[in-house]
Order: sequence, then structure tokens, then C-alpha cells
Amino acid sequence: MKPDVMIELLESAAEQLGIKVSYEAIQTSVTIGLRGGLCRVNKQWRVIIDRRASDDERVQTLAAALGGFDTSELELPAVARDLLRVHARQRSAPNEAA
Repeated sequence: MKPDVMIELLESAAEQLGIKVSYEAIQTSVTIGLRGGLCRVNKQWRVIIDRRASDDERVQTLAAALGGFDTSELELPAVARDLLRVHARQRSAPNEAA
């Protein structure tokens, strides 16, 4: 699946989960590979992604952020669901009470 299509699917999944996705200029070190991530602002989950990130980096950042959430009730193609499962295994679910 093309990265731009996967980005749209993951952004839609985030919206259905009530997670805001934004693209901002992030001051980070490219050598450590950080292009954004999940955070909580005023009790709302957000995924902030560096606007200079490539499409592949955006997909990976979104998948890593959403991988900890229950997406079983969302309508997603198998390829998107598989990507989220891979990332879910790599991290524990976010603490919803935080």
C-alpha cells in the first residue's frame, strides 16, 4: 500500500479514537530518528509529527502511536491492522487514566 494512502487510513483511525494528529516543526536530532510521537495535552491524546518527515516516517510514527490503543472496533484494511499489531507488540498500551 502506498504511504500516502496508509497515512490517510491511520489519520482516520486516530480521529475515530479521538486522537488529534498535527504536523509541526519539531526541533529534534535526526541522528536519533525521532520524527514525533504520542503525548497527552490537557487530558487529550495527540500525535505530533514533524512536518518535514517523509511519508514513510509519518506512517511509522502514526503506527507506533496508535499501536497501543484498542483498534479492534475500527474499520481498517488488513494491511493497516497488521501494521498496528506489529507496533502494539513493541509497546504496552497507554494508560487511559493518565
